[in-house]
Amino acid sequence: METWVEISVVVAALAIVFQAAMLTAMFVQMRKTVERVDHLTSDLHTRVGPILTRVQILLDDTQPKISEMVSDATHIVYLARGQAQKLDRVVSEASDRLRGQLVTADRILTGALETVEEAGSQFKRGVWKPVQRVSAVLTGLKVGLDFLRSRRGGRRSSGEADVEEGEELFI
Repeated sequence: METWVEISVVVAALAIVFQAAMLTAMFVQMRKTVERVDHLTSDLHTRVGPILTRVQILLDDTQPKISEMVSDATHIVYLARGQAQKLDRVVSEASDRLRGQLVTADRILTGALETVEEAGSQFKRGVWKPVQRVSAVLTGLKVGLDFLRSRRGGRRSSGEADVEEGEELFI
């Protein structure tokens, strides 16, 4: 049984040595990896450092310009709003004036048309009716004279007198 103990001790010693060798190999490999990462980090830092510096300088230079552009844009919007309000007032005022002028023109035209209509009615009553009456009286006198003529000169036939009378009325 002693041999088994010795064999176990030897196997355990070999396992411990193998573990130590593996840990040493892992340590060496980890150290190489850390050195590579350090080298890559320093290389990246040397390359990115100037870029970041340039970006910072660019931002420092452009920030006042951007602020000025935003301020100018704000001022332009303020001015445009003011001009739009002025234009709205002008257009509203002009439309109100136009509306008032249209109402005034409508009243004037309505008054003129009423006056023309009234003048036409007065002309009809004052001039046209008397002219029609005088025309009717003259027609009556003419018919009466024609009747008297036809009685005196009984030679004409009544058909010819009617035709002649119709022609005279037509003229």
